[in-house]
Amino acid sequence: MSRIDEVFLKLKKEKGKALIPFVVGGYPSLEACERLILGLDQNGADLIEIGIPYSDPLADGPTIQKAYEVALSGGVNLDDILNMAERLKGKIDAPIILMTYYNVVLTFGEEHFATQAAAAGVSGVIIPDLPVEEASAWIDVSKKSGLDTIFLASPTSSEDRLKLISKASSGFIYALSLTGVTGARRDLSSDLGSFLSRLKEATRKPVAVGFGISSPDNAKEAASFSDGVIVGSALVDLIDHSGIEYDKIYGFIKAMKAAIGG
Repeated sequence: MSRIDEVFLKLKKEKGKALIPFVVGGYPSLEACERLILGLDQNGADLIEIGIPYSDPLADGPTIQKAYEVALSGGVNLDDILNMAERLKGKIDAPIILMTYYNVVLTFGEEHFATQAAAAGVSGVIIPDLPVEEASAWIDVSKKSGLDTIFLASPTSSEDRLKLISKASSGFIYALSLTGVTGARRDLSSDLGSFLSRLKEATRKPVAVGFGISSPDNAKEAASFSDGVIVGSALVDLIDHSGIEYDKIYGFIKAMKAAIGG
């Protein structure tokens, strides 16, 4: 059983839901990012997703794209993120998940990426532009290194593809609340419940909802259909506009955790 499995099993026993905040690695700086992760862990995060800065983040909207640009302009790279993850080992309870694009993994080398990430204490990886049908080589090396691979399921996915995603995923399945790119939305799709019902019929694995989760109200709504919620653009936007007011950021995370329970 992986660390991610343990988190979801514990929450299930406690009738709670997972809160998974997303931060951009090295944004607004490596030092601030590391402090943020420590604080997120202490204020309600059950798992923490770190985006590796990339120059062409196709799945991400303007908020996260801008943060990636800031991190890259500051010289942040994959080694910096892995070193930060290693420093956090033993200091936080929340498992770390890396979100990265496949070109980063390919350039680094699949096996090298997996072994280095695992050595740094990373528990799982999300690669949004790696189709499940083409992921067998990565899945093999990630399993050997003890990493979970979390695949994305879309509202437009067929039942057959949802089953394929379920079979290939480990840790949990990342359910997109809508099609398109990341970004905070005021309201969730009216079809979210029916999509998650279809996905739940295809899998027994935990399902966490991301894309568009921006407030305690829609976090609560998404959690009512799922096992957890992922908060990305809304958090990155708050980090930007608050000027790194840590108490304000942690207050937001506490409110999100209180809304979903657990």
